[in-house]
Amino acid sequence: MEVLGRLLALLVVLLLGTGLRATGILDAGRTTRLNAVAYYVALPALIFVSTYEQAIGTLLSTALVGGLLLVLFVTAGVAWLVHRNRDSKDRQSVAVIQSYHSNIGYLGVPLIAATFDQTVTAIASVILGVVTLVQLPLSVLILSTLNGADAAIGAKLRELATNPVLLTLLAGLSVGSLGLSVPGPAATGLDIVGSLALPLALLCVGASLEVDLPAVDYGATGSVVALKIVCMPALAWVVFSALAVDAATFTAAVVMFATPTAVSTFVFAAELGGDTEFASLNVFVTTLLSMGSLFLLISLVG
Repeated sequence: MEVLGRLLALLVVLLLGTGLRATGILDAGRTTRLNAVAYYVALPALIFVSTYEQAIGTLLSTALVGGLLLVLFVTAGVAWLVHRNRDSKDRQSVAVIQSYHSNIGYLGVPLIAATFDQTVTAIASVILGVVTLVQLPLSVLILSTLNGADAAIGAKLRELATNPVLLTLLAGLSVGSLGLSVPGPAATGLDIVGSLALPLALLCVGASLEVDLPAVDYGATGSVVALKIVCMPALAWVVFSALAVDAATFTAAVVMFATPTAVSTFVFAAELGGDTEFASLNVFVTTLLSMGSLFLLISLVG
């Protein structure tokens, strides 16, 4: 019941963001500023606090990296097969990337931090780093290839090199691996700031959700939903069970892959010739339905 209560609270905050956008309180400018606070301040603080006491050798393993890559590429491959006959390339490209591109940063790490202990959160932060380095270039490549768009993949890779979340992850793991200490007041302050990551992220996601019901392609959207919030976490469950990883790694991996489609896929679609209405709809539906699927999954692994 505690897990259900937490996820219902998250759903309320998510819908609050949608309501604030509809009333004009969270307009585009305010949403952008709120998004910047979440992305550049709260989420990095959460990641640093969860990792600065952990040595990288205790979190990163061959089994973890291999399992993450296997789940990601197998899901992407299945998505390619499922969506290969979509009517248009702009819709096909969006359907493929949204079937595997997970919202592991804004929702995954903060949700795990609010639900599980610091060890699971630290592993989730490492998963965020590894998966982001792969899924972002992969999505840009797929969109640009199918839509004939001019994508500067090199520029995207340079953006990754200055990504505040990844830089904070490296800083936290470096402090932990070197056995350095962080002053108590600083750690407490960062912990407080990090606790804001999830509510801020949910408000931003809610303010970004839009849906045009008359334009719903039920078959395409249903396939994206099935692959993203059902098949991908199920595959992660099988893969990491077979790898016989520890309980914390198993929990972090399965829950992270169970997160909905990332809002950033809508941005990529807009930049690289994808079907933006379709992308927006899929973000909305996977986010809304994932509240129920995450409750079931967290109950099973918790």
